[in-house]
Amino acid sequence: MATIIASKTVTVNAAFLQEIKDVNLELKRLFESVEHFCSRPISIHGSSKKFVELLNELRDQLALHFALEEAFGYFDDPEHVEPWISDRADSIRGEHRYLYMAICELVEYAEYLYSQGNWANLATKMPAKFNGFSQKFKQHEWREQELILQAYTQDIGVGD
Repeated sequence: MATIIASKTVTVNAAFLQEIKDVNLELKRLFESVEHFCSRPISIHGSSKKFVELLNELRDQLALHFALEEAFGYFDDPEHVEPWISDRADSIRGEHRYLYMAICELVEYAEYLYSQGNWANLATKMPAKFNGFSQKFKQHEWREQELILQAYTQDIGVGD
């Protein structure tokens, strides 16, 4: 009598990773551009239109980033993923809506200040608001990466 050993496998969706990698390059560039402005608030005052345009591009790129993650998912075969991994992935994926709403509010506020000609407040208030958002987004991305790594190392084990 043959013994069948069932093994659950967690495989990272390769198409997902490549698409996200491509989107991440543009996302990283936009974050760096906005962070550069925020590190020198006087540059926001002098180039407020460009700053607001960059925030708009960042919002749109984040929408694409989140859409790809939700469309492709983290794993090729989610029904074969451990329940704790699936629950954690659902929780992390649930942050997308909050983060997207936060960047939309940030952009709307920047557009409002710009439309009012209130460049001083745009230059003084936006850096702190953006930095707060950026930290939340980076923590979210770290949790996603940690989840994939944990799922991968649990599935294949960690060698010595």
